[in-house]
Amino acid sequence: MNIAQIEENLQNLILNYTQETFIYELLLAYGLPKASITRLQKGNLNLSKVEGEISWKKKLFFKPVFNQDLHLAISEIKNTLKQDQRFVIVTDYKTLLAIDTKTGDSLDIDFTALPKHFDFFLPWAGMEKAQHQNENPADVKAAEKMARLFDEIKKDNPNNSPEFIHGLNVFLSRLLFCFFAEDTGIFELGQFTNALASHTQTDGSDLTDYLDKLFAVLNTPRSNDARDALQCDTKAQYLQNFPYVNGGLFREQQPTPLFTRRSRQAIIDAGQMDWAAINPDIFGSMFQAVISVDQRGSLGQHYTSVPNIMKVIEPLFLNDLYAEFENAKGNKNKLEAALKRIWNIKLFDPACGSGNFLIIAYKELRKLEMGIFKEIDTANKTYSTQYSGISLNHFYGIEIDDFAHEIAILSLWLAEHQMNQEFFKAFGRTKPALPLEQTGSIVHGNATRVDWDIVCPKNEGDEIYIMGNPPFLGSKNQNEQQKEDMKFVFSTFENYAKLDYIACWFKIASDYFSDINGSFAFVSTNSICQGEQVSIIWPFILNNKQEINFAYPSFNWTNNAKDKAGVTCVIVGVALSNLIKERKLFNNNNILSVKSISPYLVAGNPLCVFPRTKPISKIPLMVRGSQPTDNGNLLLSEEEKNNLIIEYPDSKQFIKEYMGADDFINDKKRWCLWISDDLKEVAEKILPIKERIEKCKIFRLDSKKQATRKKSETSHKFDENKHQDSPSIIFPVISSSRRKYVPIGFLDSNTIISNKGQVVYDSQPFIFGILTSIMHMLWLSITSSRMRNDYQYSNTLSYNTFPFPPITESQKEELTQCVFRILEERENHSEKTLAQMYDPDKMPEGLRQAHRLNDLAVERCYRSKPFESDEERLEYLFKLYEKMIAEEKDTLSVKVKKAKKQK
Repeated sequence: MNIAQIEENLQNLILNYTQETFIYELLLAYGLPKASITRLQKGNLNLSKVEGEISWKKKLFFKPVFNQDLHLAISEIKNTLKQDQRFVIVTDYKTLLAIDTKTGDSLDIDFTALPKHFDFFLPWAGMEKAQHQNENPADVKAAEKMARLFDEIKKDNPNNSPEFIHGLNVFLSRLLFCFFAEDTGIFELGQFTNALASHTQTDGSDLTDYLDKLFAVLNTPRSNDARDALQCDTKAQYLQNFPYVNGGLFREQQPTPLFTRRSRQAIIDAGQMDWAAINPDIFGSMFQAVISVDQRGSLGQHYTSVPNIMKVIEPLFLNDLYAEFENAKGNKNKLEAALKRIWNIKLFDPACGSGNFLIIAYKELRKLEMGIFKEIDTANKTYSTQYSGISLNHFYGIEIDDFAHEIAILSLWLAEHQMNQEFFKAFGRTKPALPLEQTGSIVHGNATRVDWDIVCPKNEGDEIYIMGNPPFLGSKNQNEQQKEDMKFVFSTFENYAKLDYIACWFKIASDYFSDINGSFAFVSTNSICQGEQVSIIWPFILNNKQEINFAYPSFNWTNNAKDKAGVTCVIVGVALSNLIKERKLFNNNNILSVKSISPYLVAGNPLCVFPRTKPISKIPLMVRGSQPTDNGNLLLSEEEKNNLIIEYPDSKQFIKEYMGADDFINDKKRWCLWISDDLKEVAEKILPIKERIEKCKIFRLDSKKQATRKKSETSHKFDENKHQDSPSIIFPVISSSRRKYVPIGFLDSNTIISNKGQVVYDSQPFIFGILTSIMHMLWLSITSSRMRNDYQYSNTLSYNTFPFPPITESQKEELTQCVFRILEERENHSEKTLAQMYDPDKMPEGLRQAHRLNDLAVERCYRSKPFESDEERLEYLFKLYEKMIAEEKDTLSVKVKKAKKQK
């Protein structure tokens, strides 16, 4: 049951319901089995013996209420439930109240408004509502304060050398520690900020010296002779109350920046925040605020908010752990087994930055552990004396930037301290805070070169999860080192250079789990699940007997930084196929359970579409348009063409209209020189044409490509000539994904189509109908690559692979009539460009309807029963593609066997 159908079912229900059958029709509207509803209606499944009430175990408690306050009635019912009913519904058929007992959500609406709130009961249809934490406002505020502090310090210290920036980053990390320490019991409350405000000049002139002495004290044990030496300095005696910290944070001597009144005050202002409420994941945002833009881009760092991190770790491992906890409640042995499982889990982020994913994962495991401890105490009716068994030594990371690596270690320790405090509040005991210990297994290095097995050793029986947000970087944005990394990782792959840099992490993670149970999930660019990249990387993963077990299709990924870096991403989780219990697609805050997920992140078999040189279906050949490679010398604007013809009338025979995707969609006029070999000498008698040919020759000779240099010998012609003297259909290579349909069209034989257009020459009109249909649009949306938010249509990937069944002559005629109707509607708006006509917000209704009729006609070529959703259309297309590939292999196998017999 899909969402559109559910909404339509509810609209029909509200128009035609009776009070006696309403609740049964409501359940049927969400696709629940008719047989079960019949049994419920007859009383076999109804646990309530009160007339009018429906009590269905784990599904529903329903009661019509006419003589009582609805809110009071639903509260009483909720408090007396005994059969884990998911939803409680009461109504007087004027108002409807409902409670989701799992999420705590409630519904209070006019009865007739039910169709607008169809999503409330989607769990009945197998679509759970995704629950995400909200961002902590204090985190954002803290990140902004640290960014402002950095700005003030930079004004006072106009030094952009790498050494100074590194020292400044270390300084800021030390400040962050001090802010946390004075609000979380490591220092005395307010000790750092108050001492700084009391013992330094307001103009900031002595603050550098003060902080140097403080950092020395924090790095010196109280019993050490160095502390005694510091006590001899009367100016530093007031620092002796600060404890010994250790842990390496203050060990290295770094130059402390200079300060003014404003920068000193910025430190005091930041210190006056309540840092006990801050998540250590804001360290990443602080780091982003201070690192240079160029470096941030090259490292691919995107520091993420808690809600987005939860989108990764919840389906990867956390939801399963909570499910085990729920199942174990009341059973001491099961609870202790759940504890041991948590204590033995290893978490590994091989592109950890400043540790955001590891920090949040650690804190969530500690929260779960405390919940289990409380349940054990309740079950035993005794008070446990155990400490936390979750060790930071089970948290692993790799980070290429040295400072981010240090920040990750510090952030993990602070997260541990925060959770120890929470543990103390709950149980009255915890481990001592100081001195710091070296914790965590965070390695400084290049994750594409470091051996992951050494960083995070695999032992028999280990439960390991790999997660993170590795650097994205398309092939054109990779520097030389990153290209070498790609070559190193994909040494046995063909066409690996077309992959995004993040593909390295998918490949290495897949290899890592090839011999051990575990799973991984990465935030990624959506391009790794689109176009040609799918056929390069995903067959390798599938061959390792791994599949996608959960995924978030494209969504906007943001962070807690001062200037949020929002990018369009996907989340992909992968596990061994035989160990996957269920597969889930997260979309629009809904969770859809499916049988399998394809590498294109849609429901369907784990199947990859490979580029083809010829169509798999019985449709004509499509070719890329003609490419000039001329530096513009063979091309003419409208004005240049007119002036040339006026001055040299004979030049007209060498000029043809030239059309690319942008020209076609936006009705722009361009022209080109089109000179055959036998007329070259004639053409060169026209001086402007001769000059253009010579310039084109020089341009090609300067090329680094040998093939292009060779084409300098024929510089009067296009580099690649795909033109045929016949009418054609142009399909733009690049088109906005906002459009429901890519604008395509017919062109005459005198128009030269550029390499920015794909072309079907000498085609029958019904092919136009197929190419402009929603079925083909859905296929290209999955198989085509993207440039920003634009489709990049490929004949080898999207046209030649498009599965279309053989059709009858009458079906061809029906499609032809649909095509003529579309063209007629375009003519009715000839004053508009195709870009204007196909703007999804402004598309003329007549044109929209003409396309709709064409869509229906194309769909009838596949089957007589109408499709109910795009998901269903795509699932059908993939099944047909799989069938056609199998038939093609069978045919080839028969031919090979026949050839062998003939030999």
